[in-house]
Amino acid sequence: MKPVKSLNHVGVAVRSIEQQKDFYEQQLGAQFECIEEVPSQKVRVAFFRINDVRLELLEPTDPSSPIAAFLDKRGEGLHHLAYTVDDIKVRIAELKQSGLRMIDEAPRPGAHRMQIAFIHPKSTFGVLTELCEPPK
Repeated sequence: MKPVKSLNHVGVAVRSIEQQKDFYEQQLGAQFECIEEVPSQKVRVAFFRINDVRLELLEPTDPSSPIAAFLDKRGEGLHHLAYTVDDIKVRIAELKQSGLRMIDEAPRPGAHRMQIAFIHPKSTFGVLTELCEPPK
């Protein structure tokens, strides 16, 4: 199996982007990039960059969203790690063939026009893991 290309981003679940934005900008010196809404996932995403690492603050836009459920169960904090891959469809097939449990059996649209898929945390030692294929 071909290795992942890089760490794409770290996802952090938050109740309010606005309440946390200053901490990331002022206290950590992260560069704010933009806020994007991803209606299919019922989430607003704020993007920050610290050198080569991107942080995503994930705020639910609907009480039925997966992020809202996460916040209700675990509270604010680390939600997932995301890795860049070349061919997400091939990678999903390889992971399934190796016995890993996927949340997404096929890629779906994510922020920044990426194709994404999540690996179930029961297959990744408790860490929700996202695969990302940037647009060509």
